[in-house]
Parts: sequence; structure tokens; C-alpha cells
Amino acid sequence: MSQHHSINYLEIPVKDLIATKAFFTQVFGWQFQDYGPQYSCFLQVGIDGGFYQADSQFTLANGSPLIVLYSQDLAATEAKIIQAGGLITKAVFSFPGGRRFHFSDVNGNEYAVWSE
Repeated sequence: MSQHHSINYLEIPVKDLIATKAFFTQVFGWQFQDYGPQYSCFLQVGIDGGFYQADSQFTLANGSPLIVLYSQDLAATEAKIIQAGGLITKAVFSFPGGRRFHFSDVNGNEYAVWSE
């Protein structure tokens, strides 16, 4: 059951839906449910959501919110991102409670990954 006034769903613009699904499957092991050729939901990743075909991208420089993913092994996740064609945009740094880095996916969308 959904919690009243909680963030319930994310919709993320991507330029290349097929490459996006391949990237997130290879790096994070995500699974998808397609709803036509321009939309795909990601399943069981901590929050419900989907990727939709668009000509735009999101970055912090554009004022977009930062989607932060969790990893038990920051170095292994960073290596997988690079291997899958992602780009590290901010090297690993410490913050109160852990460490994180930022990356862009195959569309140029910016995310972060953190660990304790």
C-alpha cells in the first residue's frame, strides 16, 4: 500500500531507451517491463519508476534533482559503470555517513552512487 504524500514514482527521460536498459541491466542488474517502444518501467529497485523516450537529459548543472543509488561495493560499481560506457563525472569523495561518486549514463543523465 502506498504511503500518503510519499514520493511514489520516478519518470526519467532518456535519449536511447534500448541502450539505457542495457546499461542499467549490466551495471545494476535491473529488470524492466516495457509498455510500448518509448516507455519501460524498472522493477524492484527501491522505488517504482520508468524510463521514457525524450530528447532531453538531466544534470545537476541543469537544476535537476540527483538520483542517488546505493552500493555495498563502491569500487566494483564504479568499474561496472565505466565498463558499460558510463562516465565518472565526480570522483569518489567522503561525506558524513559515507562516500560517493557521480556518473553519467549512456544518455548523459547524472546520478550518484554512495556507500557507508
